[in-house]
Amino acid sequence: MSGSRPVVGPVPDGRDPEGYDRLRRRIMWSMPSGLYVLGTRAGDRRNLMTISWVTQVATDPKLVAVAVEAGAHSHGLLEEGGVFALSLLGRAQRGVVRLFAKPVTDAAVDGASGVGTMHGEPVHAATTGAPVLDAARAFLDCELRHTMALGSHTLFVGEVVDCGEADPGHGPAAGGGDDGPLRMEDTRMNYGG
Repeated sequence: MSGSRPVVGPVPDGRDPEGYDRLRRRIMWSMPSGLYVLGTRAGDRRNLMTISWVTQVATDPKLVAVAVEAGAHSHGLLEEGGVFALSLLGRAQRGVVRLFAKPVTDAAVDGASGVGTMHGEPVHAATTGAPVLDAARAFLDCELRHTMALGSHTLFVGEVVDCGEADPGHGPAAGGGDDGPLRMEDTRMNYGG
C-alpha cells in the first residue's frame, strides 16, 4: 500500500513497491499534457469538466480521443448523449479549469438556445448541443464514433464535426500577445478526467 492508495499494476522484481509506485506516478505525471474543459450533453442535462487525457488519434477521418473516469458525471452523459465538445484555454485561464473539477451544480442554460452560464462562466451550445465556454481560445465539437473500456477510464473517440476560434481581438490573448495553450504544468493539478 502507498499511503491509503494501493499499488496498481506489476512491480519489477526486487523493487520496493511504494518507492516504485511513487516514481512511476511522478514520471507519468510529467508527460506533456494539456488541460481542457470537456462539455457533454444528454437531452436537457449538460456538464463541463476539466480533462487532461486528450489527443488526436486519426486524420482521416478527423478523430479526437478523451479518457474519462468511469464514475465521472460526464461519463454517463457522453455514453447517453454521444457528443462532446472540447474548450481549449490559454495559459492565463488556469483558474477556469479548477471550476470544473467537480460536476456543475450552478447552471442557468436556456434549453432551446444552449446559451447561459455554468459555474458563472458564459457558455453556448456547439453544433452538437454540447456546451462550450465562451472564453475558450478554440473549440472542437465531436460526435462519438468509438468507445473502449480501459478499467478506471473509458476512451471515447469522437469525429470532429465543427470547430472554431475566438476572435483574435476579443479572445483571452487580446491586447497581450498569445499566451499559449494551457498545460498541466501551468497548474498545481496532476490529473483531470
